[in-house]
Parts: sequence; C-alpha cells; structure tokens
Amino acid sequence: MIYFVGLGAALGSILRYLVTTAIKKKSQTIWPTATLLINLSGSFLLGMLYGLATIKVAYLIIGVGILGGFTTFSTMNTEILGLVRSRKCIYAWWYAGTSYLVGIALSFLGVILGNIIK
Repeated sequence: MIYFVGLGAALGSILRYLVTTAIKKKSQTIWPTATLLINLSGSFLLGMLYGLATIKVAYLIIGVGILGGFTTFSTMNTEILGLVRSRKCIYAWWYAGTSYLVGIALSFLGVILGNIIK
C-alpha cells in the first residue's frame, strides 16, 4: 500500500508542477495565484473525497497520495514569508486569510457535495 501512496504523491507533485508552470506563464503578478488555486482546489477535492466516504485504499491513494502531493502547505507559507519580506504585508495577510478561510470553506462544501453524491 505504501508504494501506491508514494506513486500517488509523485503523480500529484507532477500535476502541481504542470499547473504551476501553466499559470505562471499566463500570470505575471506578485499574488501567488498558482499555489492558491492548487491548494483551494485540493481542499475542495479532499473534502469531497471524505464526504463520499470512499474505501480506505482509495482515500489513501487519492487523498493522501495524489492530493497530498498536489497541494503544498510549505510553498504557501514560504510565499507568505516572501511577501512579508518584500514589505507587501497586505498581500501576505490576504493570501494567508484566503488560503485558510476559503480552503476550509471549500473543504466543507466538498464534504456536503460528497454526501449528496453518495
């Protein structure tokens, strides 16, 4: 099982790289759009997976593996620190608040949708 989780994480990391690269080509802003969209979509999808009450194996591979590799808490926090270091504290606060609050809200929405679909 651990190998499937690892393969899922590798796939999620590759997806994150591809999404980040595509978004950065189209967006030249100080706002960390790619990481925000990745983390928010990952929060929603993980919530939906939880709400679907999938079998443990699927949750481990998709939730822990793929979505765990796709989302990135560490990158988000270093981007927040980068904004603070660049003296763009308002952006840092907005980014942190949006990431955490909207991420939690999307997780709840995903759980609700997963329960409806189930």
